[in-house]
Amino acid sequence: MESAHTPTTTTDDPTVRLRPVGEPDLAMLRRFCVEPGLIGLDWAGFRDPGAPARRFAVDGWLGADDGRLVVEVQRDQAAGIVSYTSRRYSGPASYWDIGIALLPEWRGRGIGWRAQALLCDYLFTHTPAQRIQAGTHPENAAEQRALEKAGFQLEGVVRACEFRAGTWRDGYLYSRLRDDPPPARR
Repeated sequence: MESAHTPTTTTDDPTVRLRPVGEPDLAMLRRFCVEPGLIGLDWAGFRDPGAPARRFAVDGWLGADDGRLVVEVQRDQAAGIVSYTSRRYSGPASYWDIGIALLPEWRGRGIGWRAQALLCDYLFTHTPAQRIQAGTHPENAAEQRALEKAGFQLEGVVRACEFRAGTWRDGYLYSRLRDDPPPARR
């Protein structure tokens, strides 16, 4: 069921929308915890498969400072999740740090950039944040293109920011500001 608060965009095929996590989605969230490679380069080792259900029981993954929304395609097909976390550089103003994890069968179809653009629209509509940022791996050219299509701009390289596969690796930092042109006008 869509409401005035559910961001939606329609493509040729499929329809992409964001919705709150539901109990049936917990199986997908558990998979992200225990299936190596399911989330691509972001795999950081096994995680507690019970953690998604415990968090869901607390606030349905809709916290004031962080949360998850399901990326839904067509009707009732979960393609993955988007996440958002409040962060601060200094002072009282915060920004959002976002991420996405799509199931392999939904990658490469233009769903990721649309989901990230919808998440930005949602956060800019419902919070006073001026900045949304996202990081990606230098070798993830598809995500770099997706972020740019979603209205993000590359800010630079963050050196040695993550430990993955036994070594420290650089990352790329992207941002979108509230007053940047939305993707449709780019």
